[in-house]
This record gives sequence, C-alpha cells and structure tokens, in this order.
Amino acid sequence: HYLFIVVVAVNSTLLTINAGDYIFYTDWAWTSFVIFSISQTLMLVVGACYYLTFTGVPGTATYYGLIMTVYTWVAKGAWFSLGYPYDFIVTPVWLPSAMLIDLAYWATKKNKHSLILFGGVMCGLSLPLFNMVNLITVADPLETAFKYPRPTLPPYMTPIEPAVGKFYNSPVALGAGAGAVLAPTMAALGCKLNTWTYRW
Repeated sequence: HYLFIVVVAVNSTLLTINAGDYIFYTDWAWTSFVIFSISQTLMLVVGACYYLTFTGVPGTATYYGLIMTVYTWVAKGAWFSLGYPYDFIVTPVWLPSAMLIDLAYWATKKNKHSLILFGGVMCGLSLPLFNMVNLITVADPLETAFKYPRPTLPPYMTPIEPAVGKFYNSPVALGAGAGAVLAPTMAALGCKLNTWTYRW
C-alpha cells in the first residue's frame, strides 16, 4: 500500500508537471490554466483521500501533497540545470489545499462523508486561487525566454508576445467552480479505494 501511495503521487506529478507553464500556450493561456487547475485538483484529491483514509491519520494528505511537490521540483530542476533562473521554475501549489483536506477530516472527527463533501469542495475552491497567487509571484516565462534566446532558432521561430485569450473572464473562478463540483466525486473514489470490498 505504501509503495502504491508513492507511485500514485509520482504519477500525479508527471500528469500535472507542466501546469505552471500555462503562459506558453499563448492565446489559450487562461483556458489552459483552467484545465490544468481542474486536473491538479482531481489528481490531488483522489490520492490524498486514499492516503488519508488508508492511514486514518490527519496530516497524511499534506504529506501526499509534499511528495508531489518534491518530485515536481526535482523534475523542474532540469530547467535550472540548463541555466534558466531560479524564479523561472514554476511548481504548482498543492500543499495548502491538501492541508484543507486534512483539516476537514480532523475537524469532523474522521467522518469519511464530511471529508468527501467538505474536503473535496475546499480543495476544488482553493487550488486555483493558491496556484494563481503562486504564478503571479514568479517570472513571466515568455519574458524570460526573450532574455535567454536560443542562438540556433531561425527567425520564424522567434517567440512573440501573445494576446491573452479572452474566452474566459476569470480563470480562477471558473477553475474553482468546476473543481468544487468535480472534486467530491474524486474524493469519494479515493475513499472507496480503501473499502472496495466492504460496506461504507
């Protein structure tokens, strides 16, 4: 089981590892942020709830988020090794949302159904907000790309400043709304993974 937890955390990281690079998607930047926010929320909540209900110890959801964060930093470190500045490495923020999941479990005295409803909703609502705050504090990837041009790039591949997509008015609100609706379902799945052959 513990090995499975680590495997899930690593795979969650691999699936969401480019979530901080939303700005690279140029015209679809905000759309990408919404989609990535939803995917991060669902991957976090299913693994965290599985881990949490498996151990029964509040705090393990945060530990799960920490595993995802550490693996992402290691993978993103490839950018740093190529000479890009430290603040160019964007790692999605999972820990505060994972802490809210733990809080929901602890505050309701380990009530599984409250964990699913309250923990799932709080995770879905909070992750896009925390992640956008995180993205605001780091260097703009495109601006950084201008400072570190690739000498071998032909002129037609020179990056240009994109027009921000106008498809969504508020990517944080949309990501949070969708996440809050979808996350409890994935939270229930995470809990169910521990009780597949048992009654609730």
